[in-house]
Amino acid sequence: MSTELLAPLDLAFWHLESDAHPMHLGALAEFSPVAGVTPQGLLGLLGERAAAVPRLRMRVRDVMLPVGGKAWSTDRHFDVHRHVRRVEVEGDDFRAGAVRLAGELMERPLDRGLPPWEMYLLTGGDGAFAVLVKLHHALADGMRAVAIGAGVFDEIVAASGRRRVAGLRKPVPPLSWTAGPRAVAELALGRIEEAGQALGVGASVMRAGRLDLRATTALTAGSSGTRRLAVADLDAAAVDVVRRAAGGTANDVLLAVVAGALRRWMSGRGDALPVADPRALVPVSRRRPGGPVGGGNLLSGYLLDLPVREPDGARRLASVRGAMDRNKAAGPAKGAGAVAVLADRLPPLAHRFGAQLAGGAARMLFDVLVTSVPLPRSALSLGGCPLRALYPMAPLARGHSLAVALSPYGGRVRVGLVADGEALADLDVLAAALAEELADLRAGVGGGR
Repeated sequence: MSTELLAPLDLAFWHLESDAHPMHLGALAEFSPVAGVTPQGLLGLLGERAAAVPRLRMRVRDVMLPVGGKAWSTDRHFDVHRHVRRVEVEGDDFRAGAVRLAGELMERPLDRGLPPWEMYLLTGGDGAFAVLVKLHHALADGMRAVAIGAGVFDEIVAASGRRRVAGLRKPVPPLSWTAGPRAVAELALGRIEEAGQALGVGASVMRAGRLDLRATTALTAGSSGTRRLAVADLDAAAVDVVRRAAGGTANDVLLAVVAGALRRWMSGRGDALPVADPRALVPVSRRRPGGPVGGGNLLSGYLLDLPVREPDGARRLASVRGAMDRNKAAGPAKGAGAVAVLADRLPPLAHRFGAQLAGGAARMLFDVLVTSVPLPRSALSLGGCPLRALYPMAPLARGHSLAVALSPYGGRVRVGLVADGEALADLDVLAAALAEELADLRAGVGGGR
């Protein structure tokens, strides 16, 4: 039976979860229907391909060593029908109905006794369909989620027009949870070294913490346990026009767009601007470009004060660019983002007993999560139906009401907004403000509308 220890950060995500704060990420993928492709055929195809991904057949179980640890173990009673389901979308507006339904489905924690993932085939009239994917954060970070998706969707081969299933990389061999004397000694020495490293990283995290919780009321509201989803589509060409005119990266432009949209949204709902700018945690992958996507989560992050108090869009972008340049110069082991690095330096028992403390501390470190999830540049499809749009979704940390995820695909930047359903009942207004802000920012740097 295949067994692999949970990596430290995976273990942290596993223990951070509660009923009100499920720690799964997700994606809502919309497809263009093709004549002859039936819901029954699509459901069977999803199940067949998902069952063929080894990682999706593994569940979490307890182990004797290391104390407090857990392991991935192949589920000998795996039944894909427990994970892949079809749900009808009500109403005439399929996208609106699918987004609303996806928000409701994202509220529900995954069954921790089963492999922690689910897929829903959302179907409507006229053959319209979408797929909602839920993966526990212990199972996958953004890049691994994309790799898992590559094993389920087709990749369109542009040169010939043919389609093939995009295969996963060769899996990393499992790590045994049983350790001999030499392995135990090496583990102990490694823990001593990691403890020293943890002190330095931990000090950086503490320096980044705040005693004053500064964001607008909606971002600091208590958790209701509900979820609301909204989506937005941004013109990737417009983002590139701004980037070329103002310098920096496309991610700098998108972060400035988020800041400006938050300002519009706060002003539109009558909220006073906060006395200090809300702080974003911007996750950073520690995977090497082109490297393997096996192993556990490999994340860190940067802190960024989103300049919502600045009224000028061009100056907001300049502020974001300068702050991100400083973050990159300092490296990902500084600031609140180093919480993820710190998790890799702590023993399993610390994660088990420190999860509640760490979850509560997140509110002192940042106000909103803003993450970018890269997708393959090649066109994707499912059963010959082209992928039209994919909206990523990030989990909400305890004490937070909003998470923003962005993915470029097909000439657009798709934005998924996940919010507490009661704290941000007007989430659609914030989603609309993103496109408005990008248009104004493009005009402001001389690119026109």
